[in-house]
Amino acid sequence: MHPDTMYSELLAFIDRHRHLVLIGHKEPDGDCVGSQLALGSFLRRRGKTCSLVSAGPFGKTEINGYASQFLPSLPAELPPGSAAIVVDCSSLSRTGLAEPALPAGLALAFIDHHRGASPVAELLCIDPTAPAVTLMVQRLIEAAGQVPNRAEAEWLLFGLCTDTGFFRHLDQASQAVFDAVGRLVAAGASPKAAFYQMSGGKSLASRHLMARALGRTEAHFGGRLLLTWLTLADQEEFGLAGRDSDLLYQLLMTIEGMEAAVVIRQETATECTVGFRSLERIDVAAIASQFGGGGHRLAAGLHLSARYDELRPRIIAAFLPEFAEAAAQPAASAVASS
Repeated sequence: MHPDTMYSELLAFIDRHRHLVLIGHKEPDGDCVGSQLALGSFLRRRGKTCSLVSAGPFGKTEINGYASQFLPSLPAELPPGSAAIVVDCSSLSRTGLAEPALPAGLALAFIDHHRGASPVAELLCIDPTAPAVTLMVQRLIEAAGQVPNRAEAEWLLFGLCTDTGFFRHLDQASQAVFDAVGRLVAAGASPKAAFYQMSGGKSLASRHLMARALGRTEAHFGGRLLLTWLTLADQEEFGLAGRDSDLLYQLLMTIEGMEAAVVIRQETATECTVGFRSLERIDVAAIASQFGGGGHRLAAGLHLSARYDELRPRIIAAFLPEFAEAAAQPAASAVASS
């Protein structure tokens, strides 16, 4: 769908309804939270009423101050003329809400920048070329002939900075993104404030947890795959708020010779989340999809029932086709030396 058509159809969807329920994914990040907050504010300026829904948890330092602005589940009753918009994911299962919780016949739209299975919905606004859903929300506001107000601009810049690693993941084809950033700054957003919100206010315990994750990092396939994990005991010792995913990935990605990094987290006794990052060559979204996850070619994730120690060898094996040549090198060296 052409972007102009996509945003005009989304505006038409919005205008057909009086109340919008904005649903984000489980374990929200800055892009998800920023998208919901900015979109909700814009819709209210457009004369709509809104409910912001997130199953949480808001454990990340940069977003935990927003938790009070979200409902943990769908309201028991929705007013007439309601519809739902799911942001930053294209699967109801990723919201952490039971699908039957959605009233039968509720109009549904998705706004996402991740490739994935196409859900059944009245409207799918999917743009894999957008680095963040907050950029898509900005484009929606501008497609309506409006300018983000200062609060919206701050939320949008924060979310965009979060998903781009403060622009580390953007390349030479990103002029349009920086043009959009310039418009957010003109509307009152501060890059300096966004950076501190992302990176500041961390606890000493978070750095101890980082040291533990770095200390147990394994190198596979000649150092081209780096893998580490956090256990329940780690997180009980240092606290969920101590997790600083962006910095952990940033440090792993600076190691010479690496091509991909994986972080496994034991969330409960029976459930894990896994984050994947690729430097350039490897499509980690394709690997995550083998386990029911998804995302971008260079950044992906998944959530599944498993223990980290059982999952670890399965994930390493999933990378084997990518590193078949590197995996064969130790054996060849051994033959040559024998």
